[in-house]
Amino acid sequence: MLIGIDVGGTTTDAVLIRNGEVCSAAKVSTEPGKLLDSLLEALDAISKDVPPEQLERVVFSTTVITNLIAEGKTDRVALVLIPGPGINPESYSFPDSFYLKGAMDYRGREIQPLDETEIRKTVDLIRESGFARAAIISKFGQRNPSHELEIGEIFREIYPGCKLELGHTVSGKLNFPRRIATAMLASATRERYQEFVEKIRKALEERKIRAPVFILKADGGTLPVEKSIEFPVETIFSGPAASMIGALALTPQGQTSVVVDIGGTTTDLALILSGKPLLASKGAKLGGFLTHVRAFAVRSIAVGGDSVVRVRKTDTGKKLITVGPDRAGPAYSMGGEETTPTDALNVLGLIKVGDPERASEAIKATASCLGKSETETASLIVEKAAQTIADAVNEMFLEWEQEPAYRIWEVLQEKKARPQNVVGIGGGAKGLIDGIAKKLDARPVIPEYAEVGNAIGAAVARPTLTLNLHIDTEQKIYSVAEEGEIVSLSAANLGNFNKIRLEEAETLASKLLRERAENFGISEYAGEAEIVNSEVFNVVNGWYTSGRLFDVDMQIPAGLIPAWKRREKA
Repeated sequence: MLIGIDVGGTTTDAVLIRNGEVCSAAKVSTEPGKLLDSLLEALDAISKDVPPEQLERVVFSTTVITNLIAEGKTDRVALVLIPGPGINPESYSFPDSFYLKGAMDYRGREIQPLDETEIRKTVDLIRESGFARAAIISKFGQRNPSHELEIGEIFREIYPGCKLELGHTVSGKLNFPRRIATAMLASATRERYQEFVEKIRKALEERKIRAPVFILKADGGTLPVEKSIEFPVETIFSGPAASMIGALALTPQGQTSVVVDIGGTTTDLALILSGKPLLASKGAKLGGFLTHVRAFAVRSIAVGGDSVVRVRKTDTGKKLITVGPDRAGPAYSMGGEETTPTDALNVLGLIKVGDPERASEAIKATASCLGKSETETASLIVEKAAQTIADAVNEMFLEWEQEPAYRIWEVLQEKKARPQNVVGIGGGAKGLIDGIAKKLDARPVIPEYAEVGNAIGAAVARPTLTLNLHIDTEQKIYSVAEEGEIVSLSAANLGNFNKIRLEEAETLASKLLRERAENFGISEYAGEAEIVNSEVFNVVNGWYTSGRLFDVDMQIPAGLIPAWKRREKA
C-alpha cells in the first residue's frame, strides 16, 4: 500500500494505491495557516480504515517552495560574493549583494588572497543591516572552498547568530550566477521548508503512520524527507513534476504528449517525448533566476479554474472578458465571491462541482455586464481560458525546441513534428482540455483519475540521483559536485595518476554513485544509473602534457516504481 499526497495552493489531493492500482482518492481544501488540518483530512479521507502498519510508503509533492518564491515571501539573504577578476559585479542583478576581494582559478588554485579587514567590516555591516542569514559564494568555490570556509569562520566569530549557507555545499557545478541563485534560494526557504516538513511529521505521527516518507523533487524523483531538509531548493517545481509523472503513469508507455495540469490557481505545462519527460538543460528558473536545480522543462501560468473573471472596456468601448491572473478564493459555486471559469464550466454542464445555482448566479451577473445570454457568457469565459492556455503552450514550444533533448527527438522523427496528445491533469482538465487540444490541433486525453494525477505521480515516482565527478590528475584530487568535498586521488586506488583512462574515471563515478545511493537509502536503483556525459581534457604546461581533467556526469533517471500497473490505453 502506497500513499501519494500533493499539497497545492488551492487543494490537497491524496490517493491510496493497493497492488499497483488506485483504490481511493480525495481532494480537500488547502487551508492557509492550517496545513496540518488539511493533511489530516486528506489522510483520513483515503486511509481511515487502513491499519497504518500496512502502509509501505508515503510520498508528498508540494508547491510550498515555489509559491514562497513566486509571492516574494522568502526571507532576506545577504549575498557575500567573491567573483574574482574578469567579471563586473554591476552586471549581476542579485539583491543585497556584498562583494569581497579574493579569487581562485578554474582549477581551485588561489590567485588572490582574502582581505580579513574587509571581511570583518562586511560582516559588521550585514549585522547592522538586520540580516539574519547570509550565503557565501566564491566563483570557483566548488573547486576549492577554502575562501568560503574562512569567511564562514569569521562570521561565526563576530556574528554567531547569523544562519550561513556556503555555495560549495549547495551546488558544485560551474556557472557562478546559477550557483549564487541556488544558494540564495536555499537559504531563503530553508526554515519555511522545515516548518512544512514538521507539519508532515505531526500529521503522520497523529495517525500512527511509520512508513518511509519521501518528497518529490523537481526532476520527478523522490528524496527521503530527512535528506530533503538539507536540499529544500530541490523541491522547486515539485508540483509540476508530480503532474508530469502522473501523466506518465496514467498514459500508455512510449507516448509523446504535452501535459497540461489545470489547478485552481495556476496551470502547469510540461512535455513527454516518446515516454521520456523533457528536462531543462539549464536548470529550474524561478523568481527570474536560473538555478542549478535539476528540473523538468516546465512553465506555470496564472490561469486556473478559480481565476477571477472580469469584464473590461477597450478604448473603443467594446466589452471584453479577462481571466486571471489573480485568484480571490474558491469559485462562486464553491462559496467564493468572484465569477470564475469553474462557474462557467458548471453552467455549460462540462463539470459538476459545488452549487449549480450559485454558478448560474455568478454567470448571470457577468452576462448582464456584457449584455449577452448566460450560455454565451459561459462559453466566452471557457473560450478565453482555453485560448490563454493554448497560447502559453505555443510560446513554451519556442523554449522546448531549444532543448538538446527535443532537437535529438526531432532528428529521430526524421521530420519537424509536434506531439499529437494533450494530456489533461487536475481539477479543471475535464472541462477545458477539449478546447485547448482543438486549438493546438492535437488529440485530447483525459486519463482515469486525472483529477488527482499529481497525487498519483507522487505516489508512484521512483528515486532519482545525480553525480557529477571532476578529476584533476595534475593536482591529484577529485570532487563530487553534489557533495562539496575535495578528496585526494590516492583514496580512489586508480594506480598511476597520469595514466588514468576515461573508462576508469567512469568506473569511479559509478562506484561513488552506488555509495551515494546507499547513503540515501535507494541502493536498489543504483544498477539503473546511466552516464549522461563524460569528457577528458589535457593539461598542457609548455610543450608537455602535465595532467588530465576528467568530468563524468551520471544519473538514476526519473521513472515509475515497478509496483505500478501501467494503463494500456488512455
